Amino acid sequence: MKQVQLIMDSHALDLTITRITHQIIEHNRDLSKVGIVGMQTRGVFLAERINKKINEMEKVNLTPGVLDVSFYRDDYRRALKKPPRIKITDIPFDINGLSVILVDDVLFTGRTVRAALDALMDLGRPKTIQLAVIIDRGNRELPIQPDYVGTTLSLRRHALLR
Repeated sequence: MKQVQLIMDSHALDLTITRITHQIIEHNRDLSKVGIVGMQTRGVFLAERINKKINEMEKVNLTPGVLDVSFYRDDYRRALKKPPRIKITDIPFDINGLSVILVDDVLFTGRTVRAALDALMDLGRPKTIQLAVIIDRGNRELPIQPDYVGTTLSLRRHALLR
């Protein structure tokens, strides 16, 4: 039986989200030109928490968006015998000209982020797209790097695939 190791407890997660929120605010002084978008599924929860902290700290009223990248994945046709289960995409603001903060829980190969970039570009032309992740697992297959990182895990790729 595999032993599961806790990477971050709820207190550490809250501290990490607070730190990432501060970094986003410092890097994006004009929050009227920022949109927070959480990637389905676990990125949505994190984006909502970051968005809430920004609203509380800066006394603004941003509303987070939700992005599903199922049909943009380059591997769904190979890996699945049937089409993926589509979830909600709901971005309640115009992304044109905004700095979009894309939020996800884990960055590994970069393929999901690549799909998210394609999906966002189909919705408009943001000024910038920044990436916030709680865990960076390294071992990228694509040249994608996060702008905001909670913690980085250094694991050998073959150790992860057992």
